[in-house]
Amino acid sequence: MQHPLVALMKKPSRLVIGLMSGTSADGVDAALCRITGHGTATKVEQLGFVFDPFDTCVREEILRLAGGKEATAADFCRINFLLGRLYTETSLRLCRECGVVPKDIDLIGSHGQTLWHIPQPEAYLGQTFRSTLQLGECSVLTEAFGCPVVGDFRVRDVAAGGLGAPLVPYSEYLIYRSETKCIALQNIGGIGNITCLPPACKPEEVFAFDTGPGNMVMDAVYGAITHGEKRFDEGGAFAAKGRVHQPLLNLMMDDEYIRRQPPKTTGREYYGPAYVKRIMEEAKVRHLTDEDLMATVTAFTAATIAYSVEHFFPVKPDELIIGGGGSMNATLLKDIGAALPACKVMTNEQLGYDSNAKEAVAFAVLANEAIFAGCNNMPSVTGAAKGVVMGKISL
Repeated sequence: MQHPLVALMKKPSRLVIGLMSGTSADGVDAALCRITGHGTATKVEQLGFVFDPFDTCVREEILRLAGGKEATAADFCRINFLLGRLYTETSLRLCRECGVVPKDIDLIGSHGQTLWHIPQPEAYLGQTFRSTLQLGECSVLTEAFGCPVVGDFRVRDVAAGGLGAPLVPYSEYLIYRSETKCIALQNIGGIGNITCLPPACKPEEVFAFDTGPGNMVMDAVYGAITHGEKRFDEGGAFAAKGRVHQPLLNLMMDDEYIRRQPPKTTGREYYGPAYVKRIMEEAKVRHLTDEDLMATVTAFTAATIAYSVEHFFPVKPDELIIGGGGSMNATLLKDIGAALPACKVMTNEQLGYDSNAKEAVAFAVLANEAIFAGCNNMPSVTGAAKGVVMGKISL
């Protein structure tokens, strides 16, 4: 019997599902792709996309565990298999909506849900090291689909001395690079991350890093303002009613992470509940209206992006392409455009791509590279000592 990976590699093209649930913990993104080739010869066609929001109780439990609250090993055991089941249900729905039989899926790539991320070395029990934890049991997907599943990508890069993030720049390099323009790609999920593709760049010339909070602080503030009735400010409509409070924005920009030189990555550990509580207390002391507070935290995300471009880009971008959930926030897009007047700011949709599916597509691509044993991290981005094959394969 032929080895399943050998058979998969010999196929002219593969049907691949990519799965992503990000730091916003809002739900599961699933993209169905047809992938031909590998490495720089990779061709990707997106065939479908679905999003399944987490039930409120599931989201609250993820945020509880990701917030460093008291928990037991049993809690992480349960959430691992629950997430595996939810990823499976979303993948099956994707197949139904695309008219694809599950047995025809060749490969699945799943990022998993980040529960904790320690990108900088820390001392622990006599040793010093970096660490990261993503959960969402891949064996549940393998059992349901009967195909190879690649997951838990970040840990290999971390083991090689990298930050384990961002991981999307590899697929961005394959899909977006230009011979004549400097292209910047800003993803705005829970955390914002930016990629710089200099003109005619080689893989080792690509760099990327987390700019700071994307939607995370905005969503948490709006959730508090609405007493939990709303998860996010749809379209930035509420923020549009307010005025930016410059002194509070200046205080927020006086931030060690934002000033830190790349490579760098961040998460809920830094911009989570304690950070949001501090900002809301400052707003109360300064007598901000709710609308002005939302306008200010929205402008903060835009300001972190502009700061990143102005201070860390060796070549100023000709185009800044916005993706992720934040690309649907008209007020945020307006703020970004105002903060970067010399750069053409656009969304993925204006180029014919799907902002919502971008990260899920990326993990389909990373899984495809893994089965070909291709290095799918970017050391110039993560700071890893070398290129490595990220992803654990379940057969």
